[in-house]
Amino acid sequence: MPEPRVAVAFDCLFPVNTGGGERVYRRLAELFIERGCTVDYVTRGQWPTDAPPAAPFTIVPVWQGDIYDAGGTRTPRSAVAFAWALFHHFLRRRGSYDIVVVSTLPVLNLFAVRLALLGTPALVVADWLEVWPWTKWREYAGALPGTIAFLLQTVGIRLCDVHTVNSAFTGARLRRYRRSAQPVTLGLVDLVGAEPDATTERPVDPYLVFVGRHIADKRLIDLIPALREARHQAPTLRAVIVGSGPETPRVAARVGELGLASAVELRGRVSEGELRGLVQGARVLVNPSAREGFGLVIAEAAAFGTPSVVVAGPDNAAAELVVDGVNGFVSVSVGPSELGAAIVRAVEAGEPLRRTTLDWFRRERLSHGLSASVDQILARYRSERAR
Repeated sequence: MPEPRVAVAFDCLFPVNTGGGERVYRRLAELFIERGCTVDYVTRGQWPTDAPPAAPFTIVPVWQGDIYDAGGTRTPRSAVAFAWALFHHFLRRRGSYDIVVVSTLPVLNLFAVRLALLGTPALVVADWLEVWPWTKWREYAGALPGTIAFLLQTVGIRLCDVHTVNSAFTGARLRRYRRSAQPVTLGLVDLVGAEPDATTERPVDPYLVFVGRHIADKRLIDLIPALREARHQAPTLRAVIVGSGPETPRVAARVGELGLASAVELRGRVSEGELRGLVQGARVLVNPSAREGFGLVIAEAAAFGTPSVVVAGPDNAAAELVVDGVNGFVSVSVGPSELGAAIVRAVEAGEPLRRTTLDWFRRERLSHGLSASVDQILARYRSERAR
């Protein structure tokens, strides 16, 4: 049997876009290429037509436009526009693909691909970065749009041939809506390369680091009072905040209100080399996010031996990655006293915690790899074709 022809459909592409999902889909495309497949990455054009990003696969831009509003939320208009473009692309290319991996962020992508390929033998693999209950959808998008999105998600779960998820957390949620589903859990820790020069030594000047987009769901605003609380026990502790977004002005104002201007550094976007240095030198990475489909930044920090503090919550799969006292701590809430105390525990645990964090990363990278997940998808494809 020849190696299958594969399409990966997502409206963002790493490194033009730098989120965790972008890295996952690019790496999936690369791994299919490594196994001898031909791969089209069907996406949104965000670059001059004569200067596409370098990639070992074929990049196929089918639509161009902004996908986020001023608050960092995906807009319904862009979701419909990209899904419509996907539908036309796959309708024109019926018979061109054996496997289509489609991101369900947003879920309209799945409907577009499924409808376009109706009646073809293509295996549709729906990747669920997140699966949300109705209440979360209403909170995120509003009463009517949220209800519609939830219903589309529920129907979409029943439309695909194979499901993939980023965590056991998301897999369990998916099975609430389709009990017979047997999702492939993508092993993502090996997306992070090993750091041969990783060390558990740290500069004398202690700081925590935050890395991510400054949007409401990341709850960066809540890190500032938690830092003030932590400084009661660790007076020299400061924070280096990387990234930018619509919440940046509020965060800056909060820093001023709490008198922490000398203890908080807002770096904005930084180079890859600078980011690596900041994470390598930090005593702890703090990610107070309310919502993570996986939390790749936790593994990225652990590659340097830097432990993480995360916050438990019903929509935060990143909490699965942190083992208390092994590679960081899980705070029970984002409240200043709870989050501040977790930060202090991580800082005071010192080098022993950094050693166990590094050991955790090395073990997880070997046992939870994306390569094995791609092999599972290919095995499902071959099993379907053999019937």
